[in-house]
Amino acid sequence: MSLLLEPTAQQIKNEAIYREMGLSDEEFALVENILGRLPNYTELGLFSVMWSEHCSYKNSKPVLRKFPTSGERVLQGPGEGAGIVDIGDNQAVVFKIESHNHPSAIEPYQGAATGVGGIIRDVFSMGARPIAMLNSLRFGELTTPRVKYLFDEVVHGIAGYGNCIGIPTVGGEVQFDPSYDGNPLVNAMCVGLINHEDIKKGQAKGVGNTVIYVGAATGRDGIHGATFASEELNEASEAKRPAVQVGDPFMEKLLLEACLEIVKNDALVGIQDMGAAGLTSSSSEMASKAGSGIEMNLDLVPQRETGMTAYEMMLSESQERMLLVVEKGREQEIIDICEKYGLEAVAIGKVTDDKMLRLLHKGEVVADVPVDALAEDAPVYHKPSKEPAYYQEFQSLAPYIPVVKDYKETLLQLLSQPTIASKEYVYDQYDYMVRTNTVVAPGSDAAVLRVRGTRKALAMTTDCNSRYIYLDPEVGGKIAVSEAARNIVCSGGEPLAITDCLNYGNPEKPEIFWQLEKSTDGMSAACEALSAPVIGGNVSLYNETNGVAVYPTPVVGMVGLIEDVDHITTQYFKQAGDLIYVLGDTKPEFGGSELQKLLEGRIFGKAPQIDLEIEVNRQQQLLTAIKSGLVQSAHDVAEGGLAVALAECLMDNETLGADVQLSGDAVSALFSESQSRFIVSVKKDNKEQFETIVNASLVGEVTEAGNLTISDDSNKELLSIQTSIMKDAWKGAIPCLLK
Repeated sequence: MSLLLEPTAQQIKNEAIYREMGLSDEEFALVENILGRLPNYTELGLFSVMWSEHCSYKNSKPVLRKFPTSGERVLQGPGEGAGIVDIGDNQAVVFKIESHNHPSAIEPYQGAATGVGGIIRDVFSMGARPIAMLNSLRFGELTTPRVKYLFDEVVHGIAGYGNCIGIPTVGGEVQFDPSYDGNPLVNAMCVGLINHEDIKKGQAKGVGNTVIYVGAATGRDGIHGATFASEELNEASEAKRPAVQVGDPFMEKLLLEACLEIVKNDALVGIQDMGAAGLTSSSSEMASKAGSGIEMNLDLVPQRETGMTAYEMMLSESQERMLLVVEKGREQEIIDICEKYGLEAVAIGKVTDDKMLRLLHKGEVVADVPVDALAEDAPVYHKPSKEPAYYQEFQSLAPYIPVVKDYKETLLQLLSQPTIASKEYVYDQYDYMVRTNTVVAPGSDAAVLRVRGTRKALAMTTDCNSRYIYLDPEVGGKIAVSEAARNIVCSGGEPLAITDCLNYGNPEKPEIFWQLEKSTDGMSAACEALSAPVIGGNVSLYNETNGVAVYPTPVVGMVGLIEDVDHITTQYFKQAGDLIYVLGDTKPEFGGSELQKLLEGRIFGKAPQIDLEIEVNRQQQLLTAIKSGLVQSAHDVAEGGLAVALAECLMDNETLGADVQLSGDAVSALFSESQSRFIVSVKKDNKEQFETIVNASLVGEVTEAGNLTISDDSNKELLSIQTSIMKDAWKGAIPCLLK
């Protein structure tokens, strides 16, 4: 587009062109009031992307303020590229999760790949070396060609980017449900390590200091990507394909290494990734946070396409780019480092004292806008909230009691459900051992990486059961955080903090906003109880296709500290003769369960209940026992209930089996999804000591039979099934569906 084709300020108003960019009539009037005049086309573009939900959180800020964000270990909470938590010895862990849902629905390979690239930049822009990637994925059922295509291409995109850049993808989760048919969720998480003195922030401080552009040249890809991510998908979304960026992991690797060298140079004042809204967000946010302004000459911006307008350069979301602020007079030191890595580094502007974002292009001022109006002072809305009719109906239903005739066959069917089945097909495409720090690879409750040069390790996981949240958002929110913490504890770690990715439908619908409001209430309560503050994250709203919303899916990314590598624990039974314990009580709770979905083809009723005081107490008891060296294996009981969890404990070694006796109603004992439960194996020699620390029920023993046998309390056999048969059902399910 040439400048001649851009509409005039008056045309923008008369023809309501601003609506096409996602601004409402009221918001356009607000822009006019802030500027004291009508905005030109470039200025309109700046406001439209910065005031999108994706950048401003204008609909979700009132809800996000409820999260606990501080703690004695927290060094950086929300507001920067990523959050930072102290792990002792002058070291800290840096992590964040973000969504790339809409781009992945349109162009799954590049959508997923650039989601990975973006979250990596968020971490190394803080000065940290990325050490691990995780993800959380949601798709429709694997029964249609389109869903199979989306699933395969998203996984290939994650693998393609992560493997090429040389950062291990060590963990995550994949779940399948019809609610995600039209709108998959692709959430990427990155974890990094940093020394305290290397922590950097995205701030444009120091009047007269130089603004430097580093990395790939700017093209026309990704223009209005932030706006695209702030609207529902429909038949017209395919036309937005050009809004999906294209990633280059080899360029990102060079950028990563250059930036990690630059952060050790005291000429660097501030650094920020050009992510959503590209040059617009990085420049305006860095200036707003520092209480300064920025002036940039766009003629100096490296461009890979000819005739780019100011509008296109500012809104492009081309990948692998960073914006730096450097002490005046020391620019060459930074440029020399970049040249060593073959990267372009160009001074394109300076820090000013007038709190304005001023853009020059072809000798003219093409935009002059207050930075605070774009960033800190973007409008915030308190949306109406309404309890949905379905929730009231579900709460009034009598408890759902499933009828199961064949326990063995039901267990095999559950193990074959894609949400429960082995995700080996997925993680085998990821290089999870690169850099050789991975101690516990994908497949156990949490991934574990050693911290080189110390006895410490980091446990990390992503978690969320969106069915529970749909049935009861507040209870489901508590469960999402608690289950992530269970995964960390089962691995021998103490939960440190969480990062979250809040994926919901259209917040302008009161019933959807109610889901967001209530689930964050539940998450906040669990974070408080577990002393796991929220240190950052992302909100992804408008996840709807043709008016149908996905299940509310607030994904929890959690990192925990393992104080000594000797405490590292996995979910798998280790040897015959070990005693098997269950921590926690089983009740007839089947609302939102895998069994209910299997038998009824839908979910309804009440979600399982959770008592956070009991949850915290149980986790503390188990962690104490693990640190005392008394635990051989630990696994949380989740989807599918106790029978599935027992089977999962055997999947690492099919020569082992288990002989277990359960009390109470057989269907509940086997398949209920009651919360706050763990399966633990303990050497016989440690029986008494373990029982003095942990309140648990001894239910059986690990055997050499290669067979799982479960009986009731009158010794009547409920099921007996070979470990190898369970393993075949569990491992073969997803590859079989994809054929």
